[in-house]
Amino acid sequence: MPDLNQMELQHLRHLIGAHETTYQKLNTYASQAVDPQIKQLFTKSAQDALNTKQKLMSFLGNNN
Repeated sequence: MPDLNQMELQHLRHLIGAHETTYQKLNTYASQAVDPQIKQLFTKSAQDALNTKQKLMSFLGNNN
């Protein structure tokens, strides 16, 4: 894979930050949810956001 340019790195870092924020918020919502189905939905969505963040971070690891 070719190296990312500065603009692409900036966008990638922005996406990583957005997914981290989403992960944190969804975890908070899951901890406050009373309905088990809603809690499960928030928990799964938080895990999906974390997985995506980790995948995006792997691009940074190849370009730093």
